[in-house]
Amino acid sequence: MTHAGRKKYGHNDIHDSTTGLRIPARYRHDWALFADWCAAADHDPIPAAPETLALFLHEHPAAAATQRRRLSAINTVHTGHGYPPPGRTETVRRHLDTTRAQRLERLGRLLVQRAVELPTLGWPSGLFGRRDALLLVLAATGMTFIDITRLRRRDLRLDGDILVVTTRTGEHFRVPPDPETGNNPAAVIYRRWAEIQAFLDQHPGTHLLRHHLTEPLEIVADPLDAGQARQSLLCPIDRWGHLPLDQPMTPQSVSALVRVHLSGGAVVRKVVPGPSRGKVDIWREPETDLDPSYYERGTVARRRDHDALKDLTDVFGEIEQRADALLDALLTVLEGPQICNPTPPTSGNVK
Repeated sequence: MTHAGRKKYGHNDIHDSTTGLRIPARYRHDWALFADWCAAADHDPIPAAPETLALFLHEHPAAAATQRRRLSAINTVHTGHGYPPPGRTETVRRHLDTTRAQRLERLGRLLVQRAVELPTLGWPSGLFGRRDALLLVLAATGMTFIDITRLRRRDLRLDGDILVVTTRTGEHFRVPPDPETGNNPAAVIYRRWAEIQAFLDQHPGTHLLRHHLTEPLEIVADPLDAGQARQSLLCPIDRWGHLPLDQPMTPQSVSALVRVHLSGGAVVRKVVPGPSRGKVDIWREPETDLDPSYYERGTVARRRDHDALKDLTDVFGEIEQRADALLDALLTVLEGPQICNPTPPTSGNVK
């Protein structure tokens, strides 16, 4: 065992012969409780899903200090064996901190309300509105902005009317319908953005997308191929409506958009009117009726011009000869003996 391993595990550590795990001595009771419950409930104790850990804490109520100690035990065993700690996820944090859970629930309802109010049609307002609406829905789940930017198209799916999101670390977020109305705006918002991406799969470019957001057509989405599945779920949009699908948004931009929508200070983008599909002017070359003697007259004109210009070769040759003669004369003048000034008279009487 390495030096780091000796620091992490002591000689009093417990060796679980069933799982082959080494359990720190101070956590043996808490881990044994969790492992026994997993065996009875048919769950894997390691690696444990966050939902499994949340269910364990729910079925074993205790004081906050006791629950934190149990989480420390489970997290330590996971990290000691190379697994991500399941107790550091939003699902478990909400379960332990009811005050935080209530606050995030109120914030989530407000975010979804803002998302529903965003435009879905028009150019480019509908494009920005659909993306930002899904962004707000994802933020309402409580996942971090970093997790949101790491999402790929394959990480979201619909299980009936339930929106299921899987983060890079394997944490699952389920957004069910409203229990009172039975409606799930999150599912509708996701479908609208998925429709944009499916349209771009079939018709790359902003020109046709502009028409689609003005007069939507039904899109039959094909199953994602490997390249499309790896594309970023949320990508930046420039002022021309171009979407670099291979470039994810940054956590800073996601955070800024969430804050600006919550404050009600989001930019209201003007809808740029576009021509209707039925009124699109397509340029066509005008038809020209040629008279029957068109080719004959052209042949006569070419023959006439050939006869009139046949002496031009001799004329051009004569001009070239004159230019060469002038150039030779000029060179003779420049390279010939120079005429010097006479020697000035010496000083003295002039007779």
